[in-house]
Amino acid sequence: MALASPSRPIGDRLVTVFGGSGFVGRHVVRALAKDGWRVRVAVRRPDLAGHLQPLGGVGQIVAVQANLRFPESVAQAVRGADAVVNLVGILAESGKQRFEAVQAKGPQVVAEAAKAAGVTRFVQMSAIGADRASKAQYGRTKAAGEQAVLDTFPDAAILRPSIVFGPEDDFFNRFAAMARVSPALPLIGGGTTRFQPVFVGDVAQTVAKALRGEVAAGLPYELGGPEVLTFRQILEYVLQVTDRSRLLLPLPFGLAKAQAKILQLLPNAPLTVDQVTMLETDNVVSEEARAAGRTLEGLGITPAPIEAVVPSYLWRFRKTGQFGKAREA
Repeated sequence: MALASPSRPIGDRLVTVFGGSGFVGRHVVRALAKDGWRVRVAVRRPDLAGHLQPLGGVGQIVAVQANLRFPESVAQAVRGADAVVNLVGILAESGKQRFEAVQAKGPQVVAEAAKAAGVTRFVQMSAIGADRASKAQYGRTKAAGEQAVLDTFPDAAILRPSIVFGPEDDFFNRFAAMARVSPALPLIGGGTTRFQPVFVGDVAQTVAKALRGEVAAGLPYELGGPEVLTFRQILEYVLQVTDRSRLLLPLPFGLAKAQAKILQLLPNAPLTVDQVTMLETDNVVSEEARAAGRTLEGLGITPAPIEAVVPSYLWRFRKTGQFGKAREA
């Protein structure tokens, strides 16, 4: 696991972080504060971002209101900034939060406002699977967002993580919560889809390196952990750590999509058709990125394995909580 460097004195450099109050965002904000940046966190609800202030010194982290659907608010948020980090993204559409608006047009709005404000460094958070030819709308709009940024900032840093894990994640926590109440967990597509889970702290350190100019400009970096695991292996690991015995039920992609058509109509949809489509493709670092050194290891970061982090927050899903022990593998 990469160790954070000692906090540096607060300097005059200002970075605006869009989406900084979310799961990945709070870790990015902490890493940048440790690097001595003054951090302006641009979010839709600044009143819900108070948890970020203790991550830095007094007055170092300030939340402001901005919405990517309203260019005027974006322009205000980047005014006077030296750098911009865009972390905004969604896994499912809800209300006015649509893939096209948030992940394709949103980055364009941010990049154009940043260029007009004289910003010199730009980091765009994307995802492994970003591809104009992707069958999933998530992947297509992530790719469109990347290109929109590069059209304005050819030297922008593009970061593509695999599934991100950490205390507040929506992956390991989701399946651990399901295992607490359900007698079976779904192995969508038979559970053969491969992932390369990456620790959120390592992703945050990559953002910090990008703003220090240590990431090659204009080329996508693919961020994955030290292990490639199938969906089945991940669910088995969740059950081991939470000391649960549950049936792993193979669910063909076709049947999963049929169920998702209904589930995606619910508030906070547990599964959508687009998410099932994403599971049809492996989510791992490409050989091309490895060969070019566009990985965590290529940046000098030793990626943390899930065994070093996940048990520290999944213990709460055991029957006896912190007093329970994980089952032997």
